[in-house]
Amino acid sequence: MRKLYVIGIGAGDPDQVTVQAIKAMRRVNVFFVIGKGAEKQELVDVRATILAEHADQPHTVVEIADPPRDRAVPASRADAAYQGAVSDWHEARAELLEHAFAETDGVGAILVWGDPSLYDSTLRIVERVLERGRITFDYEVIPGITSVQSLAAAHRMVLHEIGEPVHITTGRKLREEGLTPGQSTLAMLDADCSFTQLPGDDIHIWWGAYLGMPDELTIEGPLRTVEHDIVRRRAALRESKGWIMDIYLLRRV
Repeated sequence: MRKLYVIGIGAGDPDQVTVQAIKAMRRVNVFFVIGKGAEKQELVDVRATILAEHADQPHTVVEIADPPRDRAVPASRADAAYQGAVSDWHEARAELLEHAFAETDGVGAILVWGDPSLYDSTLRIVERVLERGRITFDYEVIPGITSVQSLAAAHRMVLHEIGEPVHITTGRKLREEGLTPGQSTLAMLDADCSFTQLPGDDIHIWWGAYLGMPDELTIEGPLRTVEHDIVRRRAALRESKGWIMDIYLLRRV
């Protein structure tokens, strides 16, 4: 039976790859990389750097072009059109992975930014491939360092106050729900700088972009004091690189 590893590789720093992940990489014959176009070629290049440093056995890399997703549909879990657009995207991804994996023998792997369990669709795609029933394989998930942990390390902070929870959410949900009293809120997948829409002068922010990569940038301070600087610098970085990955923690103080 074919074997597939789904390997979390951290936020971009080759030194964040775990020993367990390195051992798994060295059992692999073919690595599948889902590319996201020329603008995000750097994300593919980082994976290549990680493989060059940690995978010392003969192997091949198969790049799979990420199929387009209908971005015109509003992002709302309650919206059937949005759910349908995401489902269609996942199905297209599953078909491409199925075809690529069927063309190979031995042990394969997918390298996943951060950890496969947190705001990533890879495990759902792998399950779809199995549900299609055209190929069979066993798969194993290797956890990775998340951008959440990288943010906390970069700012030398604890994500929550003593005995309190930390809430992980998206920019869209943050706009809809705001901050919950008594807990820290960590926002991911926020293309709209949703923190600017929060009321109050008692919010502190810890923000980071390109965590674990050479261009890593962090900003921290009272939200009303630093929010305009974050928005400005984020826009400039996205313009110059063509893409951005950022994350931030908010806390009322």
